[in-house]
Amino acid sequence: MGARCSKLSLCFWPSNTNLNDSSDIENGSRNEDSLPGFSEFSLDQLRVATGAFSSENIVSEHGEKAPNVVYRGKLADDRWIAVKRFNKSAWPDTRQFLEEARAVGQLRNERLANLIGCCCEAEERLLVAEFMPNETLSRHLFHWETQPMKWAMRLRVALYLAQALDYCSSKGRALYHDLNAYRVLFDKDGNPRLSCFGLMKNSRDGNSYSTNLAFTPPEYLRTGRVTAESVVYSFGTLLLDLLSGKHIPPSHALDLIRGKNFLMLMDSCLEGHFSNDDGTELVRLASRCLQYEPRERPNAKSLVIALAPLQKETEAPSYVLMGIQHGMSSPKETVPLTPLGEACSRRDLTAIHEILEKVGYKDDEGVANELSFQMWTNQIQETLNSKKRGDISFRSKDLATAIDCYTQFIEGGTMISPTVLARRSLCYLMSDMPQEALGDAMQAQVIHPDWPTALYLQAAALFSLGMDNDAHESLKDGSSLEAKKHTN
Repeated sequence: MGARCSKLSLCFWPSNTNLNDSSDIENGSRNEDSLPGFSEFSLDQLRVATGAFSSENIVSEHGEKAPNVVYRGKLADDRWIAVKRFNKSAWPDTRQFLEEARAVGQLRNERLANLIGCCCEAEERLLVAEFMPNETLSRHLFHWETQPMKWAMRLRVALYLAQALDYCSSKGRALYHDLNAYRVLFDKDGNPRLSCFGLMKNSRDGNSYSTNLAFTPPEYLRTGRVTAESVVYSFGTLLLDLLSGKHIPPSHALDLIRGKNFLMLMDSCLEGHFSNDDGTELVRLASRCLQYEPRERPNAKSLVIALAPLQKETEAPSYVLMGIQHGMSSPKETVPLTPLGEACSRRDLTAIHEILEKVGYKDDEGVANELSFQMWTNQIQETLNSKKRGDISFRSKDLATAIDCYTQFIEGGTMISPTVLARRSLCYLMSDMPQEALGDAMQAQVIHPDWPTALYLQAAALFSLGMDNDAHESLKDGSSLEAKKHTN
Protein backbone atom coordinates (compact mmCIF):
# COMPACT_ATOMS: atom_id res chain seq x y z
CA MET A 1 0.00 0.00 0.00
CA GLY A 2 0.99 3.63 -0.08
CA ALA A 3 2.95 5.80 -2.44
CA ARG A 4 5.69 3.24 -2.82
CA CYS A 5 5.34 0.28 -5.18
CA SER A 6 3.10 -2.11 -3.25
CA LYS A 7 3.74 -5.39 -5.04
CA LEU A 8 1.83 -7.03 -3.79
CA SER A 9 19.66 -11.00 5.25
CA LEU A 10 22.40 -13.05 4.61
CA CYS A 11 25.91 -13.88 5.75
CA PHE A 12 28.85 -12.68 3.67
CA TRP A 13 30.50 -15.54 1.85
CA PRO A 14 34.28 -15.06 1.86
CA SER A 15 35.89 -15.28 -1.56
CA ASN A 16 37.47 -18.63 -0.78
CA THR A 17 34.24 -20.28 0.38
CA ASN A 18 32.98 -23.14 -1.74
CA LEU A 19 29.22 -22.83 -2.02
CA ASN A 20 28.98 -26.46 -3.05
CA ASP A 21 30.68 -27.64 0.14
CA SER A 22 28.34 -29.43 2.54
CA SER A 23 30.50 -28.69 5.58
CA ASP A 24 29.51 -26.84 8.73
CA ILE A 25 30.54 -23.58 7.03
CA GLU A 26 27.80 -24.13 4.48
CA ASN A 27 25.26 -24.55 7.24
CA GLY A 28 26.17 -21.30 8.97
CA SER A 29 27.68 -22.78 12.12
CA ARG A 30 31.08 -21.08 12.01
CA ASN A 31 30.57 -18.99 15.16
CA GLU A 32 28.12 -20.99 17.26
CA ASP A 33 30.31 -20.53 20.36
CA SER A 34 29.78 -16.76 20.17
CA LEU A 35 25.98 -17.03 20.20
CA PRO A 36 24.18 -16.44 23.54
CA GLY A 37 23.27 -19.45 25.65
CA PHE A 38 19.81 -20.39 26.88
CA SER A 39 18.57 -19.16 30.25
CA GLU A 40 15.34 -18.74 32.18
CA PHE A 41 14.18 -15.17 32.80
CA SER A 42 11.95 -13.84 35.52
CA LEU A 43 8.68 -12.17 34.61
CA ASP A 44 9.92 -8.96 36.25
CA GLN A 45 12.99 -8.95 33.97
CA LEU A 46 10.86 -9.23 30.85
CA ARG A 47 8.31 -6.74 32.11
CA VAL A 48 11.06 -4.15 32.56
CA ALA A 49 12.67 -5.03 29.22
CA THR A 50 9.43 -4.51 27.28
CA GLY A 51 8.21 -1.42 29.11
CA ALA A 52 5.51 -3.43 30.92
CA PHE A 53 4.60 -5.07 27.62
CA SER A 54 3.81 -1.72 26.09
CA SER A 55 1.76 -1.73 22.89
CA GLU A 56 4.42 0.57 21.43
CA ASN A 57 6.87 -2.34 21.57
CA ILE A 58 4.68 -4.82 19.69
CA VAL A 59 6.45 -6.09 16.56
CA SER A 60 4.23 -9.06 15.56
CA GLU A 61 2.40 -8.61 12.28
CA HIS A 62 -1.14 -8.58 13.67
CA GLY A 63 -0.38 -6.28 16.59
CA GLU A 64 -2.50 -6.74 19.70
CA LYS A 65 -4.98 -8.89 17.73
CA ALA A 66 -2.42 -11.70 17.37
CA PRO A 67 -3.19 -14.75 19.53
CA ASN A 68 0.41 -14.64 20.78
CA VAL A 69 2.00 -11.20 20.70
CA VAL A 70 5.71 -10.53 20.06
CA TYR A 71 7.38 -7.56 21.75
CA ARG A 72 10.82 -6.05 21.37
CA GLY A 73 12.70 -5.43 24.58
CA LYS A 74 16.04 -4.40 25.99
CA LEU A 75 17.76 -6.30 28.78
CA ALA A 76 19.79 -4.72 31.57
CA ASP A 77 23.00 -5.63 29.70
CA ASP A 78 21.73 -3.58 26.70
CA ARG A 79 20.94 -6.64 24.56
CA TRP A 80 17.85 -6.28 22.37
CA ILE A 81 15.47 -9.22 22.48
CA ALA A 82 12.19 -10.41 20.98
CA VAL A 83 9.66 -11.69 23.53
CA LYS A 84 6.75 -13.87 22.47
CA ARG A 85 3.94 -13.83 25.01
CA PHE A 86 1.57 -16.74 24.61
CA ASN A 87 -2.13 -16.79 25.22
CA LYS A 88 -2.77 -18.28 28.67
CA SER A 89 -4.38 -21.39 27.19
CA ALA A 90 -1.59 -22.06 24.67
CA TRP A 91 0.60 -24.03 27.10
CA PRO A 92 -1.50 -25.34 30.00
CA ASP A 93 1.21 -27.88 30.92
CA THR A 94 4.10 -26.04 32.59
CA ARG A 95 6.50 -28.97 32.38
CA GLN A 96 5.82 -29.49 28.68
CA PHE A 97 6.43 -25.82 27.93
CA LEU A 98 9.75 -25.77 29.76
CA GLU A 99 10.95 -29.03 28.19
CA GLU A 100 10.06 -27.85 24.70
CA ALA A 101 11.65 -24.42 25.19
CA ARG A 102 14.85 -25.92 26.56
CA ALA A 103 15.03 -28.36 23.64
CA VAL A 104 14.62 -25.60 21.04
CA GLY A 105 17.02 -23.47 23.09
CA GLN A 106 19.76 -26.02 22.52
CA LEU A 107 19.82 -25.15 18.81
CA ARG A 108 22.50 -22.64 17.91
CA ASN A 109 23.05 -21.57 14.33
CA GLU A 110 23.72 -18.36 12.42
CA ARG A 111 20.78 -19.14 10.13
CA LEU A 112 18.33 -18.96 13.05
CA ALA A 113 16.99 -16.14 15.17
CA ASN A 114 17.97 -18.29 18.14
CA LEU A 115 15.91 -18.92 21.25
CA ILE A 116 17.92 -17.56 24.18
CA GLY A 117 15.48 -18.02 27.03
CA CYS A 118 11.99 -18.46 28.38
CA CYS A 119 9.82 -17.52 31.34
CA CYS A 120 7.18 -19.63 33.03
CA GLU A 121 5.56 -17.95 36.04
CA ALA A 122 1.97 -18.50 37.16
CA GLU A 123 -0.07 -18.39 33.94
CA GLU A 124 2.58 -16.56 31.90
CA ARG A 125 4.37 -18.41 29.08
CA LEU A 126 7.04 -16.35 27.32
CA LEU A 127 9.83 -17.13 24.86
CA VAL A 128 12.89 -14.90 24.41
CA ALA A 129 14.84 -14.80 21.15
CA GLU A 130 17.56 -12.76 19.51
CA PHE A 131 16.14 -9.50 18.15
CA MET A 132 16.36 -8.97 14.39
CA PRO A 133 16.36 -5.21 13.64
CA ASN A 134 15.82 -5.26 9.86
CA GLU A 135 12.25 -6.54 9.70
CA THR A 136 10.77 -9.44 7.76
CA LEU A 137 11.04 -10.97 4.31
CA SER A 138 7.43 -9.93 3.78
CA ARG A 139 8.36 -6.29 4.30
CA HIS A 140 11.37 -6.35 1.96
CA LEU A 141 9.72 -8.48 -0.72
CA PHE A 142 6.14 -7.22 -0.83
CA HIS A 143 6.32 -3.70 0.64
CA TRP A 144 9.68 -2.34 -0.44
CA GLU A 145 10.20 1.42 -0.48
CA THR A 146 13.59 2.17 -2.05
CA GLN A 147 14.41 -0.84 -4.23
CA PRO A 148 12.98 -4.28 -5.04
CA MET A 149 14.94 -7.22 -3.69
CA LYS A 150 17.70 -8.17 -6.12
CA TRP A 151 17.77 -11.54 -7.84
CA ALA A 152 21.06 -12.47 -6.16
CA MET A 153 19.56 -11.68 -2.77
CA ARG A 154 16.45 -13.75 -3.44
CA LEU A 155 18.63 -16.72 -4.34
CA ARG A 156 20.62 -16.20 -1.16
CA VAL A 157 17.48 -16.02 0.98
CA ALA A 158 16.34 -19.33 -0.51
CA LEU A 159 19.69 -21.00 0.17
CA TYR A 160 20.07 -19.72 3.72
CA LEU A 161 16.53 -20.68 4.58
CA ALA A 162 17.14 -24.18 3.21
CA GLN A 163 20.32 -24.35 5.30
CA ALA A 164 18.36 -23.37 8.41
CA LEU A 165 15.85 -26.15 7.78
CA ASP A 166 18.65 -28.63 7.06
CA TYR A 167 20.40 -27.71 10.32
CA CYS A 168 17.19 -28.11 12.32
CA SER A 169 16.50 -31.45 10.65
CA SER A 170 20.02 -32.66 11.48
CA LYS A 171 19.31 -31.85 15.15
CA GLY A 172 16.02 -33.75 15.17
CA ARG A 173 13.81 -30.65 14.76
CA ALA A 174 12.51 -31.13 11.22
CA LEU A 175 9.01 -29.87 12.03
CA TYR A 176 8.33 -26.16 11.58
CA HIS A 177 4.87 -24.67 11.95
CA ASP A 178 3.48 -22.30 9.32
CA LEU A 179 6.66 -21.36 7.48
CA ASN A 180 5.99 -18.06 5.69
CA ALA A 181 7.55 -14.71 4.77
CA TYR A 182 6.84 -13.29 8.24
CA ARG A 183 8.97 -16.01 9.83
CA VAL A 184 12.10 -14.93 7.94
CA LEU A 185 13.83 -12.03 9.72
CA PHE A 186 16.88 -9.92 8.83
CA ASP A 187 19.67 -9.28 11.30
CA LYS A 188 22.00 -6.28 11.71
CA ASP A 189 24.15 -7.42 8.77
CA GLY A 190 21.20 -7.94 6.46
CA ASN A 191 21.42 -11.72 6.90
CA PRO A 192 18.16 -13.68 6.84
CA ARG A 193 17.36 -15.77 9.88
CA LEU A 194 14.55 -18.25 10.40
CA SER A 195 12.51 -17.44 13.52
CA CYS A 196 12.89 -20.11 16.20
CA PHE A 197 9.30 -19.63 17.39
CA GLY A 198 7.92 -21.91 14.67
CA LEU A 199 9.97 -24.80 16.08
CA MET A 200 7.83 -25.09 19.22
CA LYS A 201 6.00 -28.15 17.95
CA ASN A 202 3.54 -28.71 20.81
CA SER A 203 2.14 -25.21 21.03
CA ARG A 204 -1.54 -24.55 20.46
CA ASP A 205 -0.45 -21.51 18.51
CA GLY A 206 -3.52 -20.58 16.47
CA ASN A 207 -6.24 -22.89 15.21
CA SER A 208 -4.60 -24.22 12.07
CA TYR A 209 -1.32 -24.70 10.29
CA SER A 210 -1.88 -21.63 8.15
CA THR A 211 -4.19 -18.65 8.28
CA ASN A 212 -4.88 -19.15 4.56
CA LEU A 213 -6.01 -22.57 3.41
CA ALA A 214 -4.83 -21.87 -0.15
CA PHE A 215 -1.24 -22.14 1.14
CA THR A 216 -1.72 -25.07 3.51
CA PRO A 217 -0.04 -28.42 2.67
CA PRO A 218 -2.73 -30.79 1.35
CA GLU A 219 -1.83 -33.56 3.80
CA TYR A 220 -2.39 -31.20 6.74
CA LEU A 221 -5.91 -30.55 5.48
CA ARG A 222 -6.45 -34.33 5.40
CA THR A 223 -4.83 -35.33 8.70
CA GLY A 224 -4.24 -32.20 10.77
CA ARG A 225 -0.63 -33.25 11.26
CA VAL A 226 2.58 -31.41 10.34
CA THR A 227 5.36 -33.53 8.82
CA ALA A 228 8.84 -32.74 7.51
CA GLU A 229 7.35 -32.92 4.01
CA SER A 230 4.76 -30.30 5.01
CA VAL A 231 7.62 -27.92 5.83
CA VAL A 232 9.12 -28.50 2.36
CA TYR A 233 5.73 -27.69 0.80
CA SER A 234 5.73 -24.37 2.67
CA PHE A 235 9.28 -23.76 1.50
CA GLY A 236 7.93 -24.14 -2.04
CA THR A 237 5.38 -21.38 -1.40
CA LEU A 238 8.25 -19.17 -0.21
CA LEU A 239 10.13 -19.87 -3.45
CA LEU A 240 7.04 -18.65 -5.31
CA ASP A 241 7.09 -15.49 -3.17
CA LEU A 242 10.74 -14.89 -4.08
CA LEU A 243 10.09 -15.53 -7.79
CA SER A 244 7.01 -13.37 -8.12
CA GLY A 245 7.27 -10.67 -5.46
CA LYS A 246 3.67 -11.58 -4.62
CA HIS A 247 1.92 -14.18 -2.48
CA ILE A 248 0.57 -16.47 -5.22
CA PRO A 249 -1.59 -19.50 -4.31
CA PRO A 250 0.32 -22.69 -5.22
CA SER A 251 -2.54 -24.07 -7.33
CA HIS A 252 -2.49 -21.01 -9.59
CA ALA A 253 1.31 -21.10 -9.87
CA LEU A 254 1.34 -24.80 -10.73
CA ASP A 255 -1.22 -24.20 -13.50
CA LEU A 256 1.11 -21.61 -15.04
CA ILE A 257 4.11 -23.91 -14.67
CA ARG A 258 2.32 -26.85 -16.29
CA GLY A 259 1.31 -24.55 -19.13
CA LYS A 260 4.96 -23.56 -19.57
CA ASN A 261 4.05 -19.97 -18.74
CA PHE A 262 6.46 -19.71 -15.85
CA LEU A 263 7.69 -16.29 -17.02
CA MET A 264 4.26 -14.97 -16.05
CA LEU A 265 5.20 -15.85 -12.48
CA MET A 266 8.31 -13.70 -12.45
CA ASP A 267 8.40 -10.35 -10.71
CA SER A 268 8.36 -7.64 -13.37
CA CYS A 269 10.99 -5.78 -11.32
CA LEU A 270 13.44 -8.60 -12.12
CA GLU A 271 13.16 -8.31 -15.91
CA GLY A 272 16.61 -8.48 -17.45
CA HIS A 273 18.31 -9.38 -14.16
CA PHE A 274 18.22 -13.17 -14.33
CA SER A 275 18.85 -15.84 -16.95
CA ASN A 276 16.07 -18.10 -18.22
CA ASP A 277 18.10 -21.10 -17.08
CA ASP A 278 18.24 -19.83 -13.50
CA GLY A 279 14.58 -18.92 -13.54
CA THR A 280 13.64 -22.30 -14.95
CA GLU A 281 15.71 -24.10 -12.31
CA LEU A 282 14.11 -22.23 -9.44
CA VAL A 283 10.62 -22.79 -10.84
CA ARG A 284 11.40 -26.49 -11.23
CA LEU A 285 12.54 -26.67 -7.62
CA ALA A 286 9.39 -24.88 -6.41
CA SER A 287 7.17 -27.30 -8.34
CA ARG A 288 8.99 -30.27 -6.78
CA CYS A 289 8.38 -28.85 -3.31
CA LEU A 290 4.69 -28.37 -4.10
CA GLN A 291 3.98 -31.92 -5.22
CA TYR A 292 0.66 -33.22 -3.91
CA GLU A 293 2.21 -36.45 -2.63
CA PRO A 294 4.59 -35.71 0.27
CA ARG A 295 6.98 -38.54 -0.68
CA GLU A 296 7.65 -36.86 -4.04
CA ARG A 297 9.08 -33.71 -2.45
CA PRO A 298 12.82 -33.19 -1.85
CA ASN A 299 14.25 -33.08 1.67
CA ALA A 300 16.05 -30.09 3.20
CA LYS A 301 19.52 -31.40 2.34
CA SER A 302 18.49 -31.76 -1.31
CA LEU A 303 17.25 -28.16 -1.31
CA VAL A 304 20.65 -26.93 -0.14
CA ILE A 305 22.44 -28.98 -2.81
CA ALA A 306 20.10 -27.65 -5.53
CA LEU A 307 20.32 -24.00 -4.49
CA ALA A 308 24.05 -23.67 -3.80
CA PRO A 309 25.17 -23.68 -7.48
CA LEU A 310 22.61 -20.99 -8.40
CA GLN A 311 24.12 -18.33 -6.13
CA LYS A 312 25.16 -14.98 -7.68
CA GLU A 313 27.36 -12.14 -6.43
CA THR A 314 28.63 -14.42 -3.68
CA GLU A 315 31.28 -11.97 -2.47
CA ALA A 316 28.80 -9.12 -1.95
CA PRO A 317 27.72 -8.64 1.68
CA SER A 318 24.01 -9.00 2.22
CA TYR A 319 23.51 -5.48 3.54
CA VAL A 320 24.91 -4.18 0.22
CA LEU A 321 22.53 -6.33 -1.82
CA MET A 322 19.66 -5.28 0.44
CA GLY A 323 20.55 -1.59 0.32
CA ILE A 324 20.26 -1.27 4.10
CA GLN A 325 22.36 0.32 6.81
CA HIS A 326 25.09 -1.99 8.09
CA GLY A 327 25.53 -2.98 11.70
CA MET A 328 22.29 -1.60 13.13
CA SER A 329 21.62 -3.78 16.17
CA SER A 330 18.83 -1.76 17.78
CA PRO A 331 15.29 -1.18 16.49
CA LYS A 332 14.66 1.52 13.95
CA GLU A 333 13.23 4.65 15.48
CA THR A 334 9.52 4.84 14.92
CA VAL A 335 7.81 8.11 14.14
CA PRO A 336 4.95 8.75 16.56
CA LEU A 337 1.52 8.88 14.96
CA THR A 338 -0.48 12.09 14.86
CA PRO A 339 -3.89 12.16 16.58
CA LEU A 340 -5.49 11.22 13.25
CA GLY A 341 -3.05 8.36 12.78
CA GLU A 342 -3.76 7.14 16.30
CA ALA A 343 -7.51 7.36 15.73
CA CYS A 344 -7.19 5.36 12.50
CA SER A 345 -4.99 2.76 14.18
CA ARG A 346 -7.70 2.30 16.83
CA ARG A 347 -10.48 2.47 14.24
CA ASP A 348 -12.09 5.18 16.39
CA LEU A 349 -14.50 6.51 13.75
CA THR A 350 -15.93 9.17 16.05
CA ALA A 351 -12.47 10.63 16.70
CA ILE A 352 -11.64 10.49 12.98
CA HIS A 353 -14.87 12.38 12.21
CA GLU A 354 -14.08 15.06 14.78
CA ILE A 355 -10.55 15.56 13.39
CA LEU A 356 -11.62 15.73 9.73
CA GLU A 357 -14.39 18.16 10.64
CA LYS A 358 -11.98 20.38 12.58
CA VAL A 359 -9.29 20.38 9.85
CA GLY A 360 -11.77 21.30 7.15
CA TYR A 361 -10.35 21.86 3.68
CA LYS A 362 -6.99 23.39 4.49
CA ASP A 363 -5.16 20.32 3.15
CA ASP A 364 -6.68 20.93 -0.28
CA GLU A 365 -4.48 24.01 -0.62
CA GLY A 366 -1.90 23.48 -3.30
CA VAL A 367 -3.95 20.81 -5.10
CA ALA A 368 -4.38 22.02 -8.65
CA ASN A 369 -7.96 22.35 -9.89
CA GLU A 370 -8.21 22.75 -13.63
CA LEU A 371 -11.69 24.01 -14.38
CA SER A 372 -13.13 23.87 -17.86
CA PHE A 373 -15.05 26.69 -19.53
CA GLN A 374 -18.11 25.26 -17.78
CA MET A 375 -16.97 27.06 -14.63
CA TRP A 376 -18.64 30.12 -16.08
CA THR A 377 -21.97 28.31 -16.28
CA ASN A 378 -24.40 27.12 -13.67
CA GLN A 379 -22.67 23.74 -13.53
CA ILE A 380 -19.92 24.97 -11.25
CA GLN A 381 -22.45 26.49 -8.88
CA GLU A 382 -24.43 23.25 -8.79
CA THR A 383 -21.21 21.34 -8.05
CA LEU A 384 -20.31 23.67 -5.20
CA ASN A 385 -23.84 23.42 -3.82
CA SER A 386 -23.50 19.61 -3.77
CA LYS A 387 -20.31 19.95 -1.77
CA LYS A 388 -21.94 22.39 0.63
CA ARG A 389 -24.90 20.07 1.22
CA GLY A 390 -22.46 17.21 1.69
CA ASP A 391 -20.53 19.18 4.32
CA ILE A 392 -23.71 19.95 6.26
CA SER A 393 -24.71 16.28 6.19
CA PHE A 394 -21.19 15.18 7.12
CA ARG A 395 -21.23 17.50 10.14
CA SER A 396 -24.53 16.05 11.35
CA LYS A 397 -23.49 12.49 10.48
CA ASP A 398 -26.29 12.05 7.96
CA LEU A 399 -24.10 9.53 6.19
CA ALA A 400 -26.34 8.51 3.30
CA THR A 401 -27.01 12.11 2.29
CA ALA A 402 -23.35 13.04 2.66
CA ILE A 403 -22.33 10.16 0.39
CA ASP A 404 -24.91 11.16 -2.23
CA CYS A 405 -23.92 14.83 -2.20
CA TYR A 406 -20.19 14.17 -2.26
CA THR A 407 -20.73 11.70 -5.10
CA GLN A 408 -22.52 14.41 -7.10
CA PHE A 409 -19.59 16.76 -6.48
CA ILE A 410 -17.00 14.16 -7.49
CA GLU A 411 -18.91 13.06 -10.59
CA GLY A 412 -19.41 16.69 -11.61
CA GLY A 413 -15.79 16.55 -12.73
CA THR A 414 -15.15 20.28 -12.68
CA MET A 415 -13.03 20.24 -9.51
CA ILE A 416 -10.99 17.75 -7.54
CA SER A 417 -10.81 17.65 -3.75
CA PRO A 418 -8.90 15.02 -1.76
CA THR A 419 -10.75 16.23 1.33
CA VAL A 420 -14.12 15.36 -0.21
CA LEU A 421 -12.79 11.91 -1.02
CA ALA A 422 -11.49 11.56 2.54
CA ARG A 423 -14.83 12.60 3.98
CA ARG A 424 -16.74 10.22 1.73
CA SER A 425 -14.25 7.49 2.66
CA LEU A 426 -15.06 7.99 6.35
CA CYS A 427 -18.80 8.01 5.58
CA TYR A 428 -18.34 4.65 3.86
CA LEU A 429 -16.41 3.33 6.88
CA MET A 430 -19.14 4.49 9.24
CA SER A 431 -21.68 2.79 6.96
CA ASP A 432 -19.77 -0.52 7.13
CA MET A 433 -18.55 -0.26 3.52
CA PRO A 434 -14.77 -0.66 3.97
CA GLN A 435 -13.98 -1.61 0.36
CA GLU A 436 -15.54 1.62 -0.93
CA ALA A 437 -13.77 3.53 1.85
CA LEU A 438 -10.43 2.09 0.78
CA GLY A 439 -11.07 3.06 -2.84
CA ASP A 440 -11.73 6.69 -1.91
CA ALA A 441 -8.68 6.88 0.34
CA MET A 442 -6.47 5.48 -2.41
CA GLN A 443 -7.93 7.94 -4.94
CA ALA A 444 -7.23 10.80 -2.52
CA GLN A 445 -3.62 9.67 -2.34
CA VAL A 446 -3.33 9.62 -6.14
CA ILE A 447 -4.50 13.26 -6.20
CA HIS A 448 -2.36 14.30 -3.22
CA PRO A 449 0.57 11.80 -2.92
CA ASP A 450 2.19 13.54 0.06
CA TRP A 451 -0.98 13.69 2.19
CA PRO A 452 -0.71 11.51 5.33
CA THR A 453 -4.49 11.63 5.87
CA ALA A 454 -5.04 9.49 2.77
CA LEU A 455 -2.69 6.82 4.08
CA TYR A 456 -4.18 6.89 7.57
CA LEU A 457 -7.67 6.40 6.15
CA GLN A 458 -6.38 3.54 4.02
CA ALA A 459 -5.13 1.96 7.24
CA ALA A 460 -8.53 2.29 8.91
CA ALA A 461 -10.22 0.68 5.89
CA LEU A 462 -7.64 -2.09 5.71
CA PHE A 463 -8.10 -2.88 9.40
CA SER A 464 -11.85 -3.17 8.76
CA LEU A 465 -11.13 -5.56 5.88
CA GLY A 466 -8.97 -7.73 8.14
CA MET A 467 -5.79 -6.80 6.24
CA ASP A 468 -3.84 -5.84 9.34
CA ASN A 469 -0.37 -6.24 7.83
CA ASP A 470 -1.08 -3.80 5.01
CA ALA A 471 -2.83 -1.48 7.47
CA HIS A 472 0.28 -1.26 9.63
CA GLU A 473 2.37 -0.52 6.54
CA SER A 474 0.03 2.35 5.64
CA LEU A 475 0.31 3.73 9.17
CA LYS A 476 4.10 3.62 8.91
CA ASP A 477 4.02 5.36 5.53
CA GLY A 478 1.68 8.01 6.86
CA SER A 479 3.90 8.71 9.88
CA SER A 480 6.95 8.88 7.59
CA LEU A 481 5.22 11.55 5.49
CA GLU A 482 4.41 13.45 8.70
CA ALA A 483 8.08 13.35 9.67
CA LYS A 484 9.13 14.69 6.25
CA LYS A 485 6.64 17.55 6.54
CA HIS A 486 8.12 18.62 9.86
CA THR A 487 11.75 18.41 8.70
CA ASN A 488 11.23 20.39 5.46
